[in-house]
Amino acid sequence: MAAKAAREIEKLREEIRRHDELYYVNNSPEISDREYDALLERLQKLEQDHPDLITPDSPTQRVGGRPSEGFPKVVHSRQMLSLDNSYNIDELRAFDDRCRRLAEGRPLDYVAELKIDGLSLSLQYADGLLVRGVTRGDGRTGEDVTQNARTIRSVPLRFRREAKVLDTNVEVRGEVFLPREVFEKTNAEREEAGEPRFANPRNAAAGAIRQLDSRLVARRKLDMFVYELFVGGGRKPFATHWQALEWLQAAGFRVNPHRKVCETIDEVIEFANEKEKLRDDLGYEIDGLVVKVNSTALQDEFGATQKAPRWAIAYKYQARQATTKVLDIGVQVGRTGALTPVAHLEPVLLAGTTVARATLHNEDEIKRLDVKIGDWVMLEKGGDVIPKVLSVIASKRTGKEKPFVPPTECPVCGGLISRSEGEVVARCVAADCQAQLIGRLLHFASRRAMAIEGLGESLAQQLVSEQLVKDVGDLYSLTLDQVAGLERMAKKSATNLLDQIEASKNRELTNLIYGLGIRHVGERTAGILAHEAGSLERLAAMSVEELDAIPEIGLTVAESVRDWFDDKGNRALCDRLRAAGIKTEDTRTSSDSLDERFAGKQFVLTGTLGGFTRDEARALIEARGGRVNSSVSKKTDYVVAGEAAGSKLDKAESLGVTVLDEQAFRDMLE
Repeated sequence: MAAKAAREIEKLREEIRRHDELYYVNNSPEISDREYDALLERLQKLEQDHPDLITPDSPTQRVGGRPSEGFPKVVHSRQMLSLDNSYNIDELRAFDDRCRRLAEGRPLDYVAELKIDGLSLSLQYADGLLVRGVTRGDGRTGEDVTQNARTIRSVPLRFRREAKVLDTNVEVRGEVFLPREVFEKTNAEREEAGEPRFANPRNAAAGAIRQLDSRLVARRKLDMFVYELFVGGGRKPFATHWQALEWLQAAGFRVNPHRKVCETIDEVIEFANEKEKLRDDLGYEIDGLVVKVNSTALQDEFGATQKAPRWAIAYKYQARQATTKVLDIGVQVGRTGALTPVAHLEPVLLAGTTVARATLHNEDEIKRLDVKIGDWVMLEKGGDVIPKVLSVIASKRTGKEKPFVPPTECPVCGGLISRSEGEVVARCVAADCQAQLIGRLLHFASRRAMAIEGLGESLAQQLVSEQLVKDVGDLYSLTLDQVAGLERMAKKSATNLLDQIEASKNRELTNLIYGLGIRHVGERTAGILAHEAGSLERLAAMSVEELDAIPEIGLTVAESVRDWFDDKGNRALCDRLRAAGIKTEDTRTSSDSLDERFAGKQFVLTGTLGGFTRDEARALIEARGGRVNSSVSKKTDYVVAGEAAGSKLDKAESLGVTVLDEQAFRDMLE
C-alpha cells in the first residue's frame, strides 16, 4: 500500500508542477481552478495519511509561486497564509463544527466578506506613513513593490488624522485587483496596439504590480480592498476582526462594503447565497466568500496548519471555467465595423448559465491560441460579458480539426474589409453596413460631432428597425410624420429633433469629418484634416502619400482615410450630405487656426471653469491650433485650472508647467 501511495503521490506532484508552470509561467492553463484544487487536495490527503512521504519540494509545502526577479526580497514579519477551500454547504458546516469544537462551548460568531479575485499585498506603515509594500511571494518572503503600491489610489499614503493611534508600526493586508471596466479597456488598448490580451483581471493585476516602471503601473489603475490588520510585528490590536475592519475604514482604507457579522453558520450561508446573486453586478471579480472567526483571541488560539489558518475558510462559488468543444467559428460585425471571430460551442454549463458561444477577439488571437474547428478548449466567463477561450487542450486533438478561414468581405453587407498594417482587428468600412448602423448614428449625433440632441440609442434603434434610416445621410430626409409616428415620439418631440437635425448642417467641417466615424480619426485629427484639406471634396481626393505628408497624421491614419473614401457607399454618402446642405468647407479663419499663442501648444484642463464647459474650453483651444491632453507631462505647455483642481495641478506645479487660472485663460483667448 505504501509503495502504491508513493507512486500516486509522485505522479500528482509532477502533474501539479506542470499545471503550475502552465498557469504562473506560461499564462496558459489547461484545467479549471476547481480541477486544480481537486488534484492538490488529493495530494494533501495522501501526504496526511503517509507523513513519512512528505518532502520539502512538494507543492503542498509552499503558498503561491516564487518571488520573481527584479525587486528586493522582504521576509514577512508574520507568514501570509492562503485559505482552505470549501465548495458546498456541507463543507461549510463541517468548518463550523470544527470551530465550535475548538471553542469548547465559548460564544462564537463569524465575519463573512467577499473573496476578491486578485493578489495579496502587505502594506507597512511607520508612524502612520506608508513605508513599504510587499507582495505575498511564497508566503514567507515577498517582493518589495513599494513604488508600485503607492500608485494605487485607494491606498492612503498616511492614516487619517482622526484614526486612533494603535502603534508605531502597523501592517495592513489586502487584495489588489483590476476593476472590470479598466480590465476591458486595458485589453482593448492592448488589442489595438497588437499586444496579447490578458486572460483575466487577476493576471492583469499581477502583471501590473510587478512592473519595474511605476508609471506603467499607475496607468493600469489598480485598486485594493483591505482585510487584515497587525501592529508591533504581528499582534492583532482589537478584540474582534470586525473592529479591525472598522478601524481600517476610519483610517482611510477601502474596506469592502459587502460584509456582515453572522451569529450562526446558517446566517453565513444565507449571506453567501444573497451575495452570489450580485456577482455579475459588481465592478470587480469575486470567486466566493471568506468566513472568519470574529474573536481575535480565538483566532490566535485556533492557530494554523502549515498552509492555512484553522479559523478561516474560503467558500468558493460555482466555477467560471469549463471545457467544451468548438463546433464552428463564425464572424460577427460590431457597431464600429470590427469583425470579431466567435466560437460556436458544444453547450456547456458555466457560472450558472448554458454557454454556446465565446469570443476569439481577432485573427491574431486565433493564431496565438492555435484554435481550430473541432478543438477542445478551456473557457472563462468574467462578469456578464461573452465567455472567452483561454486555451486549447492540444492533448485531445484527433487530427480531424479544421483551421479557421477569415472572410474576404463583410459577412453582413458584402462591403470592403480593411486591416491596416500593424492592426489586429479587421473592419468593414462600408457606411451602409446594417450591423454597425446604430453605433454610427449615435456617433454622428454626438455632442462633439454633429450635436443632434434627442437622438439617443432607443430612437436610433427604432429608426433602423423601421427602415427609416439606412445611413446617417437619411437623417436629413426624415419627415415630421415619420418621426412623430415612432413609439414615445409626440409631435413636439419630433419637431425638436428635426430642428436639431437642421441646425447640425451648420456645424464645422471638423465636426463632420469626426462624425463620419473614420477609423483612427478623432477630434484632433479631424481638425487637422479639415484645415489642411479645406473641404470634404479635397479630402476625398487626397492620396495616401499626400495625407501621410500632413504633420501629425502618419501612415496608419492616411491609409484609413483613403480606405474609407475608396468605398463607393461612403462616396455616395458624402454626395448626399452635400446635397442636403451640410457644410463641407472649412470656414475657420487663418487667424484663428494660426494663433501663435496656441498653435502647437499642449494644454491640460482640470477643475471646474465658471464660464466654460470642458468641451467649450477644448473647442476654443483647438480652434486656435492648440491641443488638449488628458494628463500632465514635461511636454505640457499650459494647465488651465478651475475650481477644485486636483492632482493634475499638483503635478503641473512639481514639473514647473505654467498654470493659468480662468481669468488668465480668458485673457489669453482675447
